[in-house]
Amino acid sequence: MARITFDDTKVHYLKQAETEPEDAGHELANTVAGIIADVRQRGDEALTNYAARFDHVEITHFEVSDEEKCAAVEALDDQTRRDTEFAIEQVRRFASAQLETLKPLEIETLPGVHLGHRHIPLTTVGCYVPGGRYPLLSAPIMSLVPATVAGCKTIVACLPPGAHESMVAISHLAGAHRIFRIGGAQAIAAMAHGTQSVPAVDKIMGPGNAFVNEAKRQVFGTVGIDALAGPSEIFIIADDSADPRVLAADMLAQAEHDPRTRPGLATTSERIARETIDEVERQLESLSTRETAGEAWRQRGDVVVCDDEATLIAFADFMATEHLQVHTRNAHELLSRLTNYGSAFIGENASVVFSDKCCGTNHTLPTMTAARYTGGLWVGTYLKTCTHQWIEPDGIGAIAPSAIRQSLTERMEGHARAAALRLYPDRIDDILSGQIEDVVRER
Repeated sequence: MARITFDDTKVHYLKQAETEPEDAGHELANTVAGIIADVRQRGDEALTNYAARFDHVEITHFEVSDEEKCAAVEALDDQTRRDTEFAIEQVRRFASAQLETLKPLEIETLPGVHLGHRHIPLTTVGCYVPGGRYPLLSAPIMSLVPATVAGCKTIVACLPPGAHESMVAISHLAGAHRIFRIGGAQAIAAMAHGTQSVPAVDKIMGPGNAFVNEAKRQVFGTVGIDALAGPSEIFIIADDSADPRVLAADMLAQAEHDPRTRPGLATTSERIARETIDEVERQLESLSTRETAGEAWRQRGDVVVCDDEATLIAFADFMATEHLQVHTRNAHELLSRLTNYGSAFIGENASVVFSDKCCGTNHTLPTMTAARYTGGLWVGTYLKTCTHQWIEPDGIGAIAPSAIRQSLTERMEGHARAAALRLYPDRIDDILSGQIEDVVRER
């Protein structure tokens, strides 16, 4: 992807992300398309071949048994289980509160014209649980718990065969009804099209690597997807009241996810900007994940000085980042003037790490400026809002004449007939024999 730039003389880069080379997107797309076609055609046989080829394991039975789930849970150490259950409860609590805001609707817009909607849980959903460079224990919680709150009947989880066994345990505790040891693009293909073992789902959620992302893109339409996820992002906006030590620590916390994580800072204070750059370098010296975090900082890090607060706000909205931290004196008021972000962290105490792990908001969020048009994963992702209508006799008189006129103007006689026979039931035979315009003219 090309470097993102902001054309404003009031913005000054002290550090700017390097231009990334163009991805080999065509080759990746072709590879993934081949995997999807193969899984669709051969089902479990293809999955077995890909497990040997990509994961270096011989596996023919992909579903995790009830006994294996229980054993995985029992193998969790006590503290990890308590922490997991704490995180699950916080995510469930917030998702349940969100669900409470989604109410069915019934309204009479005109006498006898009744419109409404219902929020209906998706029947079968699939959640991809990434393996990653670390066992991200919170990942299955974020995808699976909202599905349980929404009331989905069948919740499927797929995770790479080599994923840490604790990920099986946490997927079970978080509410997965069925768990499969299948990773990569082949897992997405299996959930989208179904195999002898894996049920076809209605929608697929959860982040993954470039192959998973491309597979989700290609199966969209056959199934729904939550979003296309890129590398993690954090952007902090700050004034001269911010603490460079905290700013540096928060950027490095995200940077250790992946070498392609994008950490950034925009501030109205050049002093804060320069001190933060120095502090990042100092903290990297003692950080055990400095190889990954340091590469992300060097390759992808941005530090920007804005001339004034208005420019700071405009720049933050332009970046439309996944995680937006606000370290200013007027953090709450300033956030009210921002519109583009995945999730906002208001004030110095609200670190991304709390949402990443256990505070209750979902950490699956839009990246690559998608925050300009969407929010992140939430309980509503697992629902479909379906409208309905019912019309009383007096409602026909209110809406049918307009519907008939519009239909005739558009030369859609079938539409006009369907409306007219309800308005003029005593003239149905005439209407259906091609005399609709005469009937309308007479009435």
